[in-house]
Amino acid sequence: MTSALPTAVLPTLPVVGSELRFPVRRVFCVGRNYAEHAREMGHDPDREPPFFFGKDAAALTTAARIPYPPATAELHHEVELVVALGEGGMNVAAAQARERIFGYAVGVDLTRRDLQAEAKRLGRPWYLAKSFLGAAPIGPVHPASAIGHPRAGAIRLSIGDTLRQSGDLAQMIWSIEEIIAILSTLDRLLPGDLIFTGTPAGVGPIHPGDHLIAAIADLDRLEVTIGRAEPLTT
Repeated sequence: MTSALPTAVLPTLPVVGSELRFPVRRVFCVGRNYAEHAREMGHDPDREPPFFFGKDAAALTTAARIPYPPATAELHHEVELVVALGEGGMNVAAAQARERIFGYAVGVDLTRRDLQAEAKRLGRPWYLAKSFLGAAPIGPVHPASAIGHPRAGAIRLSIGDTLRQSGDLAQMIWSIEEIIAILSTLDRLLPGDLIFTGTPAGVGPIHPGDHLIAAIADLDRLEVTIGRAEPLTT
């Protein structure tokens, strides 16, 4: 069979300490998984179960500089621990979830907050507020076989020398094992799936020229500079 277009290939991420690459299938995200962030967004973290949304795998980027996205005036940062699955499954018990994890990475969930707010106001989907090219800066994958399974430790994001977000992985409302178990009841998880596990309080706007530094426990920190918006062309 001859394809009408060049065949798409899975995006891949570098693996720390190896020449291997981690192939990414899908990107899942957990909403409001830190209590203080849930409250700053106007929600009660004690009353709602976890909910999920997605980003296209094409939204991932390992570039050191990314353009400010078009059609938005309010871009926000959200630093997150990212889980990389080496095995999948359905109805995975929380007690068996850890063995399916290949490793971990530092990620930033960039959000077009103005688009999201308008979509929420109108009761419409807010996919494009979360998923656009460059919407998911991410660092290399650290194999769990080398670093273990971080469940406590600092999670922070700074813009230049200004600290914006500061929390601890232990503050997650739903543990990573619980997240995997619950998500696996909604769809079959696949090897290569990523899960962004939520962000602590302190999310806020970023602008062209800002230099973001995201750091989590002992993982390699992620640095990315926001450039100017690229002009739209036909």
